[in-house]
Parts: sequence; C-alpha cells; structure tokens
Amino acid sequence: MNVDEKYFSNITKRERAIFEGGISMGALFHQFVGTPVNQKTKENLERSIEESFKLQPCIENVEVKINLTDNTEFDYISLSGDMLDVRIHTVIDDVKAIIRIEFIEELNYPLMYVEDI
Repeated sequence: MNVDEKYFSNITKRERAIFEGGISMGALFHQFVGTPVNQKTKENLERSIEESFKLQPCIENVEVKINLTDNTEFDYISLSGDMLDVRIHTVIDDVKAIIRIEFIEELNYPLMYVEDI
C-alpha cells in the first residue's frame, strides 16, 4: 500500500490539492512573519521562500512577492502578513490548485484562500 492509499484514501484529489496548499501556506506564514527584511534583502527572501517550499511534495510552483514601504527610521522592518502576496501551486495527479495569500484592503486583512482549482 502506498502513502496515498494509506493516508489519503478518505479525501478526493481536489481536497488533497487544497489541503497540501493550505498546509504549506500556513507553514510559510508562521515561519517567515517576523523575519527582518529591507529593500536590499527583499528579493533574496522572496526567492528563498519560493525555493524552499518547492522542495515539498505536491508543490509545483511558488510565487512570492513582498510589498515593502520605506516608512521606517531603521534599516529594516519585520515582515508581516499584510506584506505578503503569495501563490502556492499544488498538483495531485491531474488536479491543480492555487492557494493564495494577499492583503485585501476592504477587509484590512491578509486573507488566505483558494484562488483557483
């Protein structure tokens, strides 16, 4: 019995694609919020997050954009959820899902949601 049969037989491929993306998005959010970042390190941090999360099974692609403002008297700020614009692309067999976090102005909140499946 393979891993999929043993542990994921009770959910559909669609549900698994969403699950894998959601779990990864939650991990990404809680792992990197608070990381010191500035304009010089922003691009390296974006690529590091992308490359590290692409290592996980079922993750086809990760797109990270960090939205920074220069409104600080220090050389850096701490990354917060409202700065993140991330898409995690998951694939389970023939099912693809895109899980996203972005700051939604009308909610005043960095919302995680299923963008496409």
